[in-house]
Amino acid sequence: MISPLRAAVYLTAGAVLISFSAIFARLADVAPTTSGFYRMFFGGLTLAILLALRPNLRIGWRDNLPASVLIAAFFTADIWFWHQSIFYIGPGLSTLLANFQVFMLTLIGMVWMKERVGWRFATGLGLAMAGLWLLFGRDWAELTPEFRLGIYFGLLTALAYGFYILSLRGYQIRHPHIRPEARLAQVSILCCLMLGAINLIEGNSFAIPDTESLLSLIALGVFCQVFGWLLITRSMPFLPAALIGLLLLIQPSASILWDMLIFGLSLTSGQWLGATLALIGIYFGFRSAARRSRA
Repeated sequence: MISPLRAAVYLTAGAVLISFSAIFARLADVAPTTSGFYRMFFGGLTLAILLALRPNLRIGWRDNLPASVLIAAFFTADIWFWHQSIFYIGPGLSTLLANFQVFMLTLIGMVWMKERVGWRFATGLGLAMAGLWLLFGRDWAELTPEFRLGIYFGLLTALAYGFYILSLRGYQIRHPHIRPEARLAQVSILCCLMLGAINLIEGNSFAIPDTESLLSLIALGVFCQVFGWLLITRSMPFLPAALIGLLLLIQPSASILWDMLIFGLSLTSGQWLGATLALIGIYFGFRSAARRSRA
């Protein structure tokens, strides 16, 4: 049991850490799939060490492997699409699009499980779509084919991430004895193998060009993939949904800021308005999802 203040600090720290995910992937200066592979390699290695040091965390780590293969397949698609999107449109905008997963998750629930949604979801979706149009729709004809492809990859990231969350949640409910850390270790190792196979098919090199790339890939796998998400999952049960949704907006907001400071991202006033509307829409979408989860 941790205090709400400490939980808020943990969640904020976790959101800041994962906001650097796309930044480190870009700084690694390797092929998108290669950076995804090393993200899972270093993340899986870190989790394996944690499980070796803490026996209580590895309860169930050998169980329900077929389910973990399915979960890993969705997560592999998520990582592959997102790293492609980072390559084409940059860390900030790709991260913003990836956060549309909250709408994809709800839409999947509506179609698959006949879930009903309320005004929060409708408001959030409307704001997010308006923001998306201001960001990209107004100038769609002037965008390069590569930039458009990056937008498609970003939205596919959100869809794949929605299936990943849905499958992970469903199997954890069915197999509650498996520790989340053990499941995440399974999934990370399987994702590493899948992305490694894709990297070979694409003909990409596994060589890490220099020390800066190595440090970026280690940071991506250790601090973003593992510690960032452990802080978030550790803190969420002790905070109200409204505060969780607000603090999680730090991730896409900070990613846009880092993109501006490091890579020179520049947005027009209309695009800034679009990004703001999208973030507000994502917040409403999260509140709607949290309300359904409580129900």
